[in-house]
Amino acid sequence: MPELRQARVSDHSAIVACVQRWWGDSRTPEQARELSLLLPRLFLQFFSSTSLVREDEAGIRAFLVGFHAADNEEEAYIHFVGVDPDLRGQGAARRLYTTFFERAAEAGRTEVRAITSPGNTGSIAFHRAMGFTIDGGDRVVDGLALHSDYDGPGQDRVCFCKKI
Repeated sequence: MPELRQARVSDHSAIVACVQRWWGDSRTPEQARELSLLLPRLFLQFFSSTSLVREDEAGIRAFLVGFHAADNEEEAYIHFVGVDPDLRGQGAARRLYTTFFERAAEAGRTEVRAITSPGNTGSIAFHRAMGFTIDGGDRVVDGLALHSDYDGPGQDRVCFCKKI
């Protein structure tokens, strides 16, 4: 299995292209483009040392953009993860997360946080399988604790935390 490496600012355009291509089968081209806007270049300018890329002769095959909290020394946050559909179910995301956990712990972090949309059942199941717990929200829908309007009006989110 290819080694993971630290992300670089120069990876930005390739990562954006991956997001648009990899999510293009489940979204309209406009929706895939909007999703890629969650990854502005600044994430790799300021958090490349805590972000990871899996690359082989075909190019970038998986990535994780994450960072350590600037306002406290306990938390780290996983912002966005992408895996080539041809690699899904083969442990690529698990390896990205595990490596991020290890590096965060080495840096003295004791918990990792992440968020997802309530409709993203695959992400919710994956985070639970990785040992994340769901932070209590302000309401429960279909047994799922939600944080209402977390990312703006109508943008509810499921918030996760994992002790490392």
